[in-house]
Amino acid sequence: MSIAFVFPGQGAQTIGMGRELAQAYPAAKAVFDEVDAALGQDLSALIWEGDIETLTLTENAQPALMATSMAAFRALEAEGIGLEQAAFVAGHSLGEYSALCAAGSLSVADAARLLRIRGKAMQSAVPVGEGAMAALLGLSYEQAAEVARKAAEGEVCQIANENDPAQNVVSGSKAAVERAVVLAKEAGAKRALLLPVSAPFHCALMAPAATEMAAALADVQIADPKVPVVANVLAQSVSAGDVMRSVLVDQVTGRVRWRSSVEWMVAQGVSEFWEIGAGKALSGMIRRIHREAETRSIGTPADVVAAKEA
Repeated sequence: MSIAFVFPGQGAQTIGMGRELAQAYPAAKAVFDEVDAALGQDLSALIWEGDIETLTLTENAQPALMATSMAAFRALEAEGIGLEQAAFVAGHSLGEYSALCAAGSLSVADAARLLRIRGKAMQSAVPVGEGAMAALLGLSYEQAAEVARKAAEGEVCQIANENDPAQNVVSGSKAAVERAVVLAKEAGAKRALLLPVSAPFHCALMAPAATEMAAALADVQIADPKVPVVANVLAQSVSAGDVMRSVLVDQVTGRVRWRSSVEWMVAQGVSEFWEIGAGKALSGMIRRIHREAETRSIGTPADVVAAKEA
């Protein structure tokens, strides 16, 4: 049996995430302390006692989710479960930074600083109200891509996330994405709805953010990962730090190929996926992609102990 460690992306954030881990494991608490120090901000207090609107701001949510994932990972290590258990690591969008931390490519402090820059850059790339994202449920990737193509009408409208066989997300100019919602329903989508996001992520409109991330990543050491990282934009593994640097830039405007990534890992023999961090969204997607896959969510001390016992 081969295991992959996977790390969640934006949308999984909740007030209180990771607090029990920090209370139970000094190594988990140290992650939150390191992130607070790197950002010069008491992000832990916001995560554990703040309001969800402030936590959900992209510049806060991204480092907060990475911190929670790495706290859970350090708790696993404290119980004797480490990277040697995994054949691959992967993350959904910002979760790719968590995966790189777990694989030893990035320090927690560098990941926190990069995600703060990434969050601010993605937020400021498009004026508020000019972009949008929408989830198209019940259409295949090919159908969703055709909807996006028709909806564009000279504006930007492209698939940002292929999450599972019947869930794709489009991103782009607000008017074009609104047209996509209408066209998706006409094409037989079970649901097509605008998402409550602050910017149109993972599309060509994010080009200014990609430029900013290229500059930020140029100054950071990215070591070769100790376990291959399955990259979002490639849907296959990367084993060189320098390749990951360029992939992380491409990811800002590129498609999150989650379905393809999971299918690739299954083809390499992965049969069990451990979702490390907040929420269980990836586990649900994975089971819809490959019904025989076993999944395990690890976000609390009880989850860590259950994983050890298993």
